[in-house]
Amino acid sequence: MEKPARPEPEREPEPESAPVPAPASAPSPAKPRQRRTTAWLSTTGLLAGLLLLIPVAAATGAYHVPVGDVLASIQHRLGIGGGELDRVAESVLWNVRFPRIVLALLVGASLGCAGALMQGVFGNPLAEPGVIGVSSGAAVGAVAAIALGLNFAGNWTVPVLAFAAGLVTVLLVYVMSRSGGRTEVVTLILTGIAVNAFAGALIGLFLFFADTAAVNQITFWQLGSLSQATWPKVLAVLPCAVLGLAVAPLYARRLDLLALGERPARHLGVDVERLRIVLVLVIALLTAAAVSVSGVVGFVGLVVPHLLRMAAGPGHRFLLPGSALLGALVLLAADLTARTVAEPAELPLGVLTALIGSPFFFWLLRRTRRKQGGWA
Repeated sequence: MEKPARPEPEREPEPESAPVPAPASAPSPAKPRQRRTTAWLSTTGLLAGLLLLIPVAAATGAYHVPVGDVLASIQHRLGIGGGELDRVAESVLWNVRFPRIVLALLVGASLGCAGALMQGVFGNPLAEPGVIGVSSGAAVGAVAAIALGLNFAGNWTVPVLAFAAGLVTVLLVYVMSRSGGRTEVVTLILTGIAVNAFAGALIGLFLFFADTAAVNQITFWQLGSLSQATWPKVLAVLPCAVLGLAVAPLYARRLDLLALGERPARHLGVDVERLRIVLVLVIALLTAAAVSVSGVVGFVGLVVPHLLRMAAGPGHRFLLPGSALLGALVLLAADLTARTVAEPAELPLGVLTALIGSPFFFWLLRRTRRKQGGWA
């Protein structure tokens, strides 16, 4: 006997679907706009800081020159008023302090910009110009010139050999790390570490066979200093620094695309290998020029880009010129501190930057590790 079919429960009529709201015209641009505002404010602040610090640095030292007299002397030289100072003050300003200030600005800008490029090319926030061997290579050239007593270019012998050795070292690292028409970042870094170790061994050999006077000169050079600044040295660094600082911002957009990863960057039309070749050469040019006249000054290329990245984001359109400005400001302030904090003695510039930069680097390591949840 068939069971009667169970009646289906009555379904409530479905409500009419509500009309789909029209999509918003565009996502809220508050964040990009805020970053642009921060970038402009940071740039203005850095330029204002430089304009304030330059006359203060020129006025401060064993022979004090009032800031008003410094400004009057500058105006007089530019032909826009002011007045000439006495012979001693004019000599101190224009033959001693202004060459040192300009050299500090060039060296700081070069190291800061090179650090930002390095971190962008390698995609590693802990990279700095010394990783690819340019600093140690330049040190080998300078140490060899001092230890062997070379003097084929007069007072220019040490800077010339340091600059040439730095560039040759970078090219050697790049050729050794290239395989199958490509260069892997990890291979490049590991090759740079090996070359740095070999360069350190060469420096040790030169120190072992050098006489006492040469050892003292080598030690002083390795510690970093701008005390030997002259206008000819400024003119020697100026073309390399201007060329590198002018070329670097042209690659800002491609570096932003490279930050997405190599494969997405290639799909978006970036020739990654060519980009790396050009920018490694720019990094080598900037760093070798700076190291050749100042000695080894560490941590500027590491610390400066990070400070700006934390303040205004990772966009290279601001990061590259901003790193040059902040690098110039940091090195000028460090040099002013080095020559005044222990008067009449002068602290080595490289020692001072390392004392400040090392704790920051340690904090950066801890912060990066904590954000990533460990390295493993």
